[in-house]
Amino acid sequence: MFTKKPFTSKLISRNVELQLYNTLIRPTVTYASETWVLKENVTNKLMIFERKIMGKIFGATRTDDGCWRIETNQEINYILKGQNIIGFIKKNKD
Repeated sequence: MFTKKPFTSKLISRNVELQLYNTLIRPTVTYASETWVLKENVTNKLMIFERKIMGKIFGATRTDDGCWRIETNQEINYILKGQNIIGFIKKNKD
């Protein structure tokens, strides 16, 4: 059975969730972005959107000492290989 919340499901691995984001969600959100003027408020809203999705995908993880921690923006940026949503839009404009 497919859940209505795929990014909070424990049945789907993080790699599959990242693939869903990279192949379905990000292209849908950035459709026709070649014509957009990237003002600061639009850039901020897109970055907030991406951080929310990444927060759902990675969530809180338990460390070896039993504490819970959340991935930092630098760790998420490393996982995305520096290709955040703004970089994706700028790359498609070229």
